[in-house]
Amino acid sequence: MANTIALFKKYIDMLDEVYKVSAKSSVLDIDGSLVRAGANANEVVIPKISMDGLADYSRSSGYVNGNVTFTNETVQFNYDRGRAFTVDAMDNEETAGLAFGKLSSEFIRTKVVPEMDAVRFATYAGVTGIGSATGSLGNGLDVLAAITVANNAMDEAEVSADGRYLFITPTLHNLINAVDSYKSKAMLDKFAGVVDVPQSRFYTSVDLYDGKSSGETVGGFVKDPSQGKNINFMIIQKSAVIQFTKHTVNKVISPADNQESDGWKFFYRAYGLADAYENKAAGIYLHKSES
Repeated sequence: MANTIALFKKYIDMLDEVYKVSAKSSVLDIDGSLVRAGANANEVVIPKISMDGLADYSRSSGYVNGNVTFTNETVQFNYDRGRAFTVDAMDNEETAGLAFGKLSSEFIRTKVVPEMDAVRFATYAGVTGIGSATGSLGNGLDVLAAITVANNAMDEAEVSADGRYLFITPTLHNLINAVDSYKSKAMLDKFAGVVDVPQSRFYTSVDLYDGKSSGETVGGFVKDPSQGKNINFMIIQKSAVIQFTKHTVNKVISPADNQESDGWKFFYRAYGLADAYENKAAGIYLHKSES
């Protein structure tokens, strides 16, 4: 079985590439080298730093000593989802591997990635203390004006202009593009990136189906109409959020060992962390619809 698992591990990198290409929120992933595994498998350790400000300088006694504190905060993953799926027995392991690669990449593209995006944006939209506005944006000038207000709010809060990403629905992005090109280009060039996010995964609150309860066996996610609103756009400064994700196929059962059917059985699991630093809430700005 060890050889069987090793055979399919080579497809994991390909699955990560599918995630990076498809996920709208992947630009916010933190550098894996900045975190390390915690004592438990479901947690990571994030380095944090705090320091004192300036003090009066004395010509007689010189400098006032200040404190610099480096701490490591242990954060638990708040997203843990999985599925098992089966590929019919193939003539050889390599063919089964190719089938697995195609099936799993499509699974990630159409099922995993939309859900992860939806969960992340809903999570960041719910962070306490972020900048926010509510309203209808009927034309490109309205959108540009709302983005200007958002940028001004972040500037006044001394949020770094570097690393700001604009996440916006394709409809509103197209409205901007319909405005005089120099106006829209000047605005959009201020961002590290502009990412179109389909409205289907751009909502302030979502429900995750557990895959087992009545009415939830299909799995996936749905918008929460009781308290959710459509998101028009979000501006997120990358250093304001903690976003870390892992994909893993942690078990492979061959047809010979599969007691349920004559097929390869694969167990896919995605788990990760989507959160924001408490002292960097100003690095997130939400503009949502009235409905």
